[in-house]
Amino acid sequence: MTEKKEKLKRRQKAIRANLFGTAKRPRFYVFRSLNRIYASLVDDDAGKTILSESDFGKGKGAESGKKKSKTERAFEVGEKLAKAAKEKKITEVVFDRKGYKYHGRVKAVADGARKGGLKF
Repeated sequence: MTEKKEKLKRRQKAIRANLFGTAKRPRFYVFRSLNRIYASLVDDDAGKTILSESDFGKGKGAESGKKKSKTERAFEVGEKLAKAAKEKKITEVVFDRKGYKYHGRVKAVADGARKGGLKF
């Protein structure tokens, strides 16, 4: 494994040692790949994923005719997940950035979720 991946794994382990999601306050988990962004709400007590959302197959501009940036799509993912969480009566979450720096797309997902009504 490369040094960069080892550092990421070490950060992930340190972050996850202090975060734990419950049914009332699930863990808001973000995964960022090169082209996609995924966000989920996880109940660690039960070991289940409550909700999940991604930008896969969406937002390349098909509905509006204009191509959206990855950051704009990430913001929408956060908003959609927050809307679905409100329908399940979830208002507070624990944010798990999974070792990624809090900027760019990771920040956009969090901002979108906040705009949608979730509290971190």
